[in-house]
Amino acid sequence: MVRSAALLALALIAAKADARGRDLGIPFEGRPGPLNAITDVPGVEVGQQTLISGEGPLIVGKGPIRSGVTVIFPRGRNNLQPVYGGYFNLNGNGEMTGLAYLEDFGVVSGPIGITSTNAIGHVYAGIQEWAVQHGGEVVYPVVAETWDGWQSDISGFHVRPETAKLALDAAKPGPVEEGNVGGGTGMHCFSFKGGIGTSSRAIVAGEKPYSVGVLVQCNTGDRKVLRIAGVPVGQAFTKSWLPCYDPKQSKPEHLPKCGGGGKALPDQGSIIIVVGTDAPLMPLQLQRVAKRAALGLARLGSYSGTSSGDIILAFSTVPDAVNGPDQKAPSPTTPLPESEVNAVFEATVQATEEAIVNAMVAARTSTGADGYTMYGLPHDELRVILKRYNRLEGPSK
Repeated sequence: MVRSAALLALALIAAKADARGRDLGIPFEGRPGPLNAITDVPGVEVGQQTLISGEGPLIVGKGPIRSGVTVIFPRGRNNLQPVYGGYFNLNGNGEMTGLAYLEDFGVVSGPIGITSTNAIGHVYAGIQEWAVQHGGEVVYPVVAETWDGWQSDISGFHVRPETAKLALDAAKPGPVEEGNVGGGTGMHCFSFKGGIGTSSRAIVAGEKPYSVGVLVQCNTGDRKVLRIAGVPVGQAFTKSWLPCYDPKQSKPEHLPKCGGGGKALPDQGSIIIVVGTDAPLMPLQLQRVAKRAALGLARLGSYSGTSSGDIILAFSTVPDAVNGPDQKAPSPTTPLPESEVNAVFEATVQATEEAIVNAMVAARTSTGADGYTMYGLPHDELRVILKRYNRLEGPSK
């Protein structure tokens, strides 16, 4: 559907950059933590470095650039001790390093990085260099990627080890910036602008309080199947707010141009999901937690298309010291009994769903290489659709 310039301007003004799903009145299940972010898990810190420069036609090696790095410290910048971890490969059209180490020892070593596909090696090297420079630790990082060639000069290799170091230096507790930032700068999500999103849940398991936090880099999804709060909103947007090219900039004539419609992306591009918790869980339990995050993605309607790398990592910050190849003593912890793990499973599903929605709600309309535009999710239109299905609550603020 063709949008007038006035309507487009109003929609962009209405899409506040700092808005989150709950601000729009979207009803989510479960009780979030104080920040509703992965940093609600004690000790977890997140850092991001965003690269945005240039506009116009793509020139490999020069730009435009819409990329970056997002990093997660499970124990904070000043503690590079490993944590227990698990992973789940929902669909393997993507890359996550460190999985051989994780599979054999059940351990995540050092900071976790998320970035662009062609930057995975540079971010890996940057994390290793940073770790050696900050305490002499040798780490085998987990670094994951999604493809941002939609809008960025991905073959120009603009994300370097130094970019990763800046993200690591920027890591801090507290609120996490969402949308088109860090590793999510050039990403889409169900053919809307996507990127970084986060959420958390406060739970009780074994009569003790714990936190479960999720951070996603969303670059996946088929528009027509998109569901938010159970509502098939994608069906209402199948002909509107579709990715398109600026007609003033060079691109072959057969590709959709803004002002005359657009074209939805297939379910491709990948999503990385990171789940953190302070509940005491062993590696096999964390593998099971990672699988449940896939159910949160499914709530959005995703069928994990063949060209989407959908990979999930889960970690626990308890105990303070974990078993690894160089440790001689068993870890002094008692894991949650299996009868109590359901609370973590449920929280993981809920927080994953909300984190993905938060990525879309926070993301702003972006134009990148060759004038390729991805529109931010139109907040007011979404509220109208949810209200039609009686799935709209009063905004939280």
